[in-house]
Amino acid sequence: MNDKPQIKLTPDQALPKAESYCAYQERCQQEVRDKLYEWGLWPEAVETIIARLINDKYLNEERFAKAFAGGKFRIKKWGRVKIRLELKRRKVSEYCIKQALKEIDEKAYIQTLKKVLDDRSKKVKQRKSIRRNYMLGQYAVSKGFEADLVWDIIRETFE
Repeated sequence: MNDKPQIKLTPDQALPKAESYCAYQERCQQEVRDKLYEWGLWPEAVETIIARLINDKYLNEERFAKAFAGGKFRIKKWGRVKIRLELKRRKVSEYCIKQALKEIDEKAYIQTLKKVLDDRSKKVKQRKSIRRNYMLGQYAVSKGFEADLVWDIIRETFE
């Protein structure tokens, strides 16, 4: 299945490589842990390297969560629900998730949701307003926006 040859590194070889991996872009602990296991390291060595990366400020879960949430919101126009789920999938702590979601400005969030709905409404060919609004709502919810907020804005804007 996986044709990639297994790389075997010693902890001394893995540390600078892990530092470089973390310096390239923000990473969560789970991504680094997975990469270290991929390099053939044992659990004790993996945890030691992760502790060292945290201590040397290469790895910071809260910093990662804030960067991730901000980027997905600004660039991909994801809502809070989808961002939260993705951070949980990456095993980021609840505290860090809350801190990251606080960084999203409420006015910008509402404005982004309105833009997502407006852009989508131009693509929806459905003429009947009930069906059209349902399709718009489903799309916005699939982007991770809260359903009650989506429906409030649809009622306010498209009816």
